[in-house]
Amino acid sequence: MDLPSPPGFLRRLAAAGYDAFLLLAIWFFATAIALPFNAGQAFASDQFFYPLYLLGISFVFYGWFWTHGGQTLGLRAWKVKVSALDGRSPGWRQAGIRFLGGLLSWACLGLGFVWCLFDKNGQCWHDYLSKTRLVFQEEKR
Repeated sequence: MDLPSPPGFLRRLAAAGYDAFLLLAIWFFATAIALPFNAGQAFASDQFFYPLYLLGISFVFYGWFWTHGGQTLGLRAWKVKVSALDGRSPGWRQAGIRFLGGLLSWACLGLGFVWCLFDKNGQCWHDYLSKTRLVFQEEKR
């Protein structure tokens, strides 16, 4: 059985860029919902709730799409899909591990993403940690 090919680094980066714009819009909306609970004032740097709130919103965003079909809008636009190693959509546990692994990959100055350029399977750190993979979906004719 041939495994679908992994997407290249630039395709991964482009999909992440698309999703970053969508996530930014969701953060604006989530902030508008949260502001009345802070007396309409901007959140201060010592208020730890707000960053945790946005982190939770981010996880729900990615987790929902990964567990329900494996594609965010950015992944769909670039014909890429997240799947478990058995080909199915990942579960919430795998999505959580993938999300935290992705944060780790970014926190190490993006090294976890660049890893796919040198990995024989074209996988990133968070792919290995979560036992998931990104696959390129070629056009069906």
